[in-house]
Amino acid sequence: MHALIVIDVQTDFCPGGALAVPGGDEIVAPINALMDEADAVVLTQDWHPAGHSSFASAHPGKAPYDLTEMPYGAQVLWPDHCVIGSPGAAFHPALNTDRADLIIRKGHNPAIDSYSAFFENDRRTPTGLEGYLRTRGVERLTLVGLATDFCVTYSALDAAKLDFAVTVREDLCRAIDFDGSLSAARAGMNGAGVKLSRAA
Repeated sequence: MHALIVIDVQTDFCPGGALAVPGGDEIVAPINALMDEADAVVLTQDWHPAGHSSFASAHPGKAPYDLTEMPYGAQVLWPDHCVIGSPGAAFHPALNTDRADLIIRKGHNPAIDSYSAFFENDRRTPTGLEGYLRTRGVERLTLVGLATDFCVTYSALDAAKLDFAVTVREDLCRAIDFDGSLSAARAGMNGAGVKLSRAA
């Protein structure tokens, strides 16, 4: 069984959004087309309460993209984004959400950010996605979405660690890419046995 995992294709991560990823809206139509090739489709959604600890606005004197230390390690501070119930937290309006078998909402614990579709950033608290995939008999995963160098990479590394066969379709992802984050992400995924591919 093969599942397509669509990471955070939300309004705030697309051009015009609060944390826009360049070209984030360009991947929506080809992702919709790819859904027909999967046995299961899972969508993930960043889903933060107002004042989330990963927001720069929650840290006086800090600016977006500054680093800070959390109990679970280093944390990039982000502009306020994907606040629960806000228009920015909604899926991109052109994304085919009707095809989703499951929607995983992550990042709703105000004290812990959550990049991965599998675990919060403490690396211990599960989202429930692994159990769902095991129950469905899924062994192969294709990951697409936003952003390559954060939520897609974290999800891919966790999936590989959990012994799924993982492919990241780089042509159906877009990256934030600051301070070399994209090249570091690619190196990490290659080292973990994640297959990086593009459409022929």
